[in-house]
Amino acid sequence: MRSGFVSIIGRPNVGKSTLLNSILETKLAITSNKAGTTRNIIQGVYEDQSSQIIFVDTPGIHKPINKLGNLLNKKAYSTSRDVDLILFVVDVESGIGKGDLFILDKIKEEKIPIILVLNKVDRISKEQLLETIMKYKDIYDFVEIFPISALKNNNISNLIETIKNYLPNEEKIFEDNTFTNISTDFYISEIIREKVLRKTRQEVPYSATCLVEKKIEEKEKVIIKAVIIVDKESIKKIIVGKNATMLKNIGIDARRDLEEYFQKKVYLDLFVKVIENWKDREKYLKELGLDDLEN
Repeated sequence: MRSGFVSIIGRPNVGKSTLLNSILETKLAITSNKAGTTRNIIQGVYEDQSSQIIFVDTPGIHKPINKLGNLLNKKAYSTSRDVDLILFVVDVESGIGKGDLFILDKIKEEKIPIILVLNKVDRISKEQLLETIMKYKDIYDFVEIFPISALKNNNISNLIETIKNYLPNEEKIFEDNTFTNISTDFYISEIIREKVLRKTRQEVPYSATCLVEKKIEEKEKVIIKAVIIVDKESIKKIIVGKNATMLKNIGIDARRDLEEYFQKKVYLDLFVKVIENWKDREKYLKELGLDDLEN
């Protein structure tokens, strides 16, 4: 039995969460085209007859502009320790830039095997891919350079088999049927936050937070009350929209995913709250017994 921890690391928007979802064949981590979409350390457990692999999805490492950005980077770097293997994900179309090299300099200090995962290969030609692989071989002594398309599930099964070669022979780390470390409430809040980011595009910053204030699960339905926290009144107006149209559409899309998750009817009550500074936000969260940056 091959068992171990594998960290997925890279810049924002290179496809780390999409890769995790593709490996697990389900939607665990939210995705959008905005930097900072993933804000927590999310573990997903892949298991078959010969292995149990704990994949750790991380926030995209980027140049921080505020307290949240610094915290996200700190979380991402922390996962490059105490794992058996690192998947360093790069957008092959954009190529390895200064940001990627900065991350590589950080993670190679841990002396852990690194597989360079070239994502989005469906966007370039085979000739370009071959040239890219030859170029990247000289950057660092990667144990493997592996081309994939996470979105199209291209070469994912081969990547999993390759990963197994770098894991120790050990007993299972988690009990059977363990799927993830995140709570149901955290999953709900992330689904809502994904819809906020997707619907509002570039108008709403990634600092927007979603929290579940109440959840009642009955035999045939789930009743959820959730709050979207922003730091400016102008952002609230964007999320609510004219005649509350935007908020309604966010709720419709979120409810669709949540009904698939719960396999029952979901009644979702959404509202938006403005909390301008971090101290007031932290006070509000403590009153609810919640923490918006931990699962």
